[in-house]
Amino acid sequence: MLHLTDFKEVKKHNVTKPVPDHLKKGLKLLFVGFNPSIRSSETGHHYANPTNKFWKVLFEAGLTERRYFPNEGDALFEQGYGFTNIVPRPTRNAAEITKEEYRQGKEVLEEKIRFYRPKIVCFVGKGVYLQFSGKRKAEWGRQPDQTIHGVIDFVAPSTSGLVRMSLEEMTEIYSQLRDLIV
Repeated sequence: MLHLTDFKEVKKHNVTKPVPDHLKKGLKLLFVGFNPSIRSSETGHHYANPTNKFWKVLFEAGLTERRYFPNEGDALFEQGYGFTNIVPRPTRNAAEITKEEYRQGKEVLEEKIRFYRPKIVCFVGKGVYLQFSGKRKAEWGRQPDQTIHGVIDFVAPSTSGLVRMSLEEMTEIYSQLRDLIV
């Protein structure tokens, strides 16, 4: 019998499962990605693909005191950083997400944000924000208006290894979060 908690079996049988959210009231910062990678599904940790620059960018941007690794997400959660995705289904890339999954994901994500009320929601990928807000375009950084009253919307680049932006460019954008967290 296959137990989904056995990640080796999950990989062996090509079964994917969502990565658990890290949500609680009073978060300083909630990171919202497109959806989990296959590697994140296998390990149960956010941003677990070795080519993903998320953990390095957080450190380089001054958002963490050291470089954390995907299996240390709980430590950041205790510091007030949460994690979720607009779509829970793991895929190899965001192009595999359907319009219906985005529609449903938007509704669920909106409920989560309204309930947990983080100070800032950082959309990890401009496409995540556009799907959530329904807007056609957005600039990097803090958005001039709030999708949910009382919660700051911040748009940052996806840290996926597929993104062609340099680490320095990503870090510069993410570093803007430091002043907003205070």
